[in-house]
Formats: sequence, C-alpha cells, structure tokens
Amino acid sequence: MKLLASHRLLTCMGASLCLLLTACSTTVDHRSPKTSSYAHNEEPVAPAAKNVILFVGDGMGVSTVTAIRILDGQQKGMPGEENVLSFERFPHVALSKTYEINQQVGESAGTATAMMTGQKTNAGFLGVSSSAERKNCASSREHHLPSALELAESMGKSTGFVTTTKVTHATPASTYAHVPERDWENDRDLTEEARQNGCTDIAAQLIEFPYGNGVEVALGGGRIKFLPNDIEDPEGADNRKGRQDARNLTQEWLQTYPNSAYIWNQQQFDSIDPASTDHLLGLFQSEHMQYEADRAEDTGGEPSLAQMTRLAIEILSRNSKGYFLLVEGGRIDHGHHDNNAYRALTDGIAFADAVAVADEMTDQNDTLIIVTADHSHTFNFSGYPARGNPILGKVDSSGSKGKLKLMDDKKPFTTLGYYVGPGAAWVGGPRPDLSDTDTIGDKNYIQQAAIPAEDDTHGGEDVAVYARGPGAQHIHGVMEQNEIFHAMDKALNLTGQAVH
Repeated sequence: MKLLASHRLLTCMGASLCLLLTACSTTVDHRSPKTSSYAHNEEPVAPAAKNVILFVGDGMGVSTVTAIRILDGQQKGMPGEENVLSFERFPHVALSKTYEINQQVGESAGTATAMMTGQKTNAGFLGVSSSAERKNCASSREHHLPSALELAESMGKSTGFVTTTKVTHATPASTYAHVPERDWENDRDLTEEARQNGCTDIAAQLIEFPYGNGVEVALGGGRIKFLPNDIEDPEGADNRKGRQDARNLTQEWLQTYPNSAYIWNQQQFDSIDPASTDHLLGLFQSEHMQYEADRAEDTGGEPSLAQMTRLAIEILSRNSKGYFLLVEGGRIDHGHHDNNAYRALTDGIAFADAVAVADEMTDQNDTLIIVTADHSHTFNFSGYPARGNPILGKVDSSGSKGKLKLMDDKKPFTTLGYYVGPGAAWVGGPRPDLSDTDTIGDKNYIQQAAIPAEDDTHGGEDVAVYARGPGAQHIHGVMEQNEIFHAMDKALNLTGQAVH
C-alpha cells in the first residue's frame, strides 16, 4: 500500500463541481514509515465491504484492555481473568505502532490523522501533513489530507461519528477538520495569523463540511464550541468562553440540512426517529460528556456510548450505498490522565458494550469493524495478586489467605498504578498508607504514581488492533498505525486505488 503523501480533493457540490482525487508519492516526508506499496501492475478491484466502523478506545493500551476485561468479569460475578470482551472475539488481531513523525510517544491528533488519512503526521496536526508548521495556518493550506470519512461521503455513503469527548476533540475532529493546531476548536481559539490566512475553527468546519451531502450523524459533547458566548447554556454551564463571532452553529446545522435535528439531552435523544432523521447533531455537554460512572447524575441526562452507537447505525444504515462510522471511547484517556483507574476502566467497559452493539447489529459479510487505540498510557498492572483479587483492590498475594502484601516500606499497594501523574503527589515524603483506604468502591480514588505531574503522560508502546468482517485479513502482524487507513481503503476502495 503506497503511502498517500499528497492529495487534492474536491467534492461534488450541486452539478458544477466534481470529485477529484490525486495521490502522489514523490513528496513523502523522509521520516515517514515505509509501508508495502500498491502494486502498479494490478488493477483496482471491487470493494470487499459495504460499511466500515472504526472504534477507537482513546488511551486504551494493552494493560488497559486486560484490566477492563477483568473488571468487567468481576462485575459479572466471575474471578475476571477468564472473561472475554466483545472485540476480543474478533478473529484478526495485530499490533499498531503509534509514534508520530516528530514524537516517539504519540498524542491523539497525529495518531488519529494517521488512521483517518493513511499518512503519519506531526503532533497536534489534524488532517494536515507534516510538511506544515504547527500553529501556522499559511503553511498548512496546501497540505490538507482527505480523511476516510470525507472520501466515503464523496462516494455517496452516509457518514458519522460518535464520541464521549467534545465533537471538536482530536479523534472525532480528524474525520472532518484540517488544522495545524488541534486546540483551534472555536473561533476564539484562532490566532490572528490564522484569521488573516483564512483558517476556520474546527466546530465551524463541521457545519461547513463540503463533501457529499454532509455528515449525517455527529454525537458527543462540546456545546460551548457551537454556541455564541451570550447564550445561556441549557444545563447552566459557564458559556463565557463560547463563540465570539455570534454564530449559533446548532441553528446553522438545522438550516443547512433538511430533515435534521439538534438535541442536547436524553429525552430528546429518546424521541429521535431514525427512519425520518437524515442529519443528527447531538451535543450533550458544554465540554466533554460525563464519565460512564457519573452519567446517571447528569442534569439533562445523557445517552450511553452504546445507545449513541445504536442510533447512529440505525440512521446510517438506511443508505443502500453503505456508510462509514467512527466511534470513540474518549474518556478512557481522561481517566488515565487523572490516574483514576475506576473511571478509565468503567468507560472501557462502556466502550466494549458499544462494540457489542455494533457487532450484533451488523452483518460480518458486509461490514468491517476495526477496534483499536490511538495510544497507550503509563498504566501499570503488577504485584502478583491472587487469582480473582479485585482488580481495583490492594495486592493480596497468592497463598496469603486475604493478608495484604506489604512492600519494603511496610505498606500495602494496589494492583493498578501509574508511572507519571497526580498520584505521585506524595513523592518527597512518606508514601501514604492505603491499609484503610477504599480503592475498590471509591470512584474518586487516585492510584499512586512514581513521577509527580499534573496529569499522566501517554505511553509509547504498541497498541492492539482487532478486526472482523470483509477486509479484516489486512489487520495482521505489527502494523504502522497509518496502515489501518489502508485496510479500510482496501475494504471500501475509498481512493479508487486499493488492491486486495
């Protein structure tokens, strides 16, 4: 599969403008990974799949998957270790290398762009190649990379994304936005240079999306990026950091698309008829959506990731040409950044539940499902705990009959911990004694860490990739992360160049 180094993509808009896609391999960044080339002497073949669903568990490294599996099993009354998550039953498994062009340890913008466009790029870039400079609009204008969602929309397929983060956050934004700075989420975030050179904020790019007949489903958080700062948020959130340009993008969504809806709470979500809704925008929080552990306490009520996934598939599957859908469990990452394993893992269980819904709703003969992570975290799983020991608990070594294992400082420790983060606030003094601390049932408990920092950093090890359906055979071995795009391309023939 040849690394697509530069693309020019124009879309059909009415009868006057048609899609043009060119791919050139002469300007590949010398730091880009080599991938197997498209065979020049082979003819493109018919696509293998009608639909593709890409699931991204943000920050869901291998140790996180293992801990999610055990916690899920223990919540079902099992010892836990023998449990199997929905996507762990998929027949094709690989490892993905998550480095970026300029960083050994990746972050979500560059890694998501790799999966969405087939080209690795720099940290902080969304839909822009590494030829640009970060935070420099002018340098990025000629280096936009078309995404799998844009290509699918231009083919006449329906498209959408579902996330528990803001819809303008890195992973979902990689499907539709092109900016050299991931933090340009609304107009107030743009620099003067960006304004002068015509860059548009991420939220506005979703509303102004020019391909096909527009994104059909966009569900997540981030109302503050779409509402003017003089409008009161429906849940009472501080909206003073809302848009400065007086644009109400939620109203523009409704004005742009016929048979469209904008919703912000559970009741409205439940009232949506997927058979008559062509374009759905759901923004359920001012910022990120609630963690799964806190969802029941939300003021307006929020749907689960599984519920959003189900509704998205119901809407998108009405298109006889098929669809492309991205689903992100985005707050797994946020729990890890806070060294809060309880919330990270319960969001991970909710993510696995969403995969189960998609697996049940779709036909493996026409729908490729890929499940992966964008990067890992410094999340540790250690200590020789006994079989069935609560995964969120303190280490109870095999044969100790309930007696806690003590370290050299004569204090117990938890099975799960972090290398970096706020859990290391004790460093420089004695380590806190956890003997009387509830590490299992207290959702606010912060695991201990070794290196003090405001939040955890990402981890740089490979992450797992799981796949089933037509084209899943291209997920195998140790892969460059951008090859995930090429697997989707081979399944849908997005670029018109894919060969099996």
